[in-house]
Amino acid sequence: MSHSPQILLREDEVEFIAIRAQGAGGQNVNKVSNAIHLRFAIAASSLPDEIKAKLLQLRDQRVSVDGVIVIKAQQHRSLERNRSDALTRLRELIARAAFVPQQRRATKPTRSSQRKRIESKVRRGAVKVLRGRVLAQ
Repeated sequence: MSHSPQILLREDEVEFIAIRAQGAGGQNVNKVSNAIHLRFAIAASSLPDEIKAKLLQLRDQRVSVDGVIVIKAQQHRSLERNRSDALTRLRELIARAAFVPQQRRATKPTRSSQRKRIESKVRRGAVKVLRGRVLAQ
């Protein structure tokens, strides 16, 4: 079992399929199944309902139409490192869906900050007036 800050992710809910990696790798790439396809069914998971809903609403190509997260990991040469990489990416995706931004409380600027702002604007205006055309007398 593994968890992100407050969400428990049960590894028996995650399905791993070993596949052959694409791309460069010489002869090794044709012989060894060292890439991983991770499949995680959102609806069947033990995640809280509000996180499931947020995951399903994500505009992410890794979330399929039938509500399954599919992550392909083939960065590393070893199957275990690709497996842990895919699991880390799944945890990050879930953590991103679980993140709740802090509510912003509207505040008023202090009287002192308002006064300082006006004074700086007046000072700036005075500098700009001095840049004007000089009249000859």
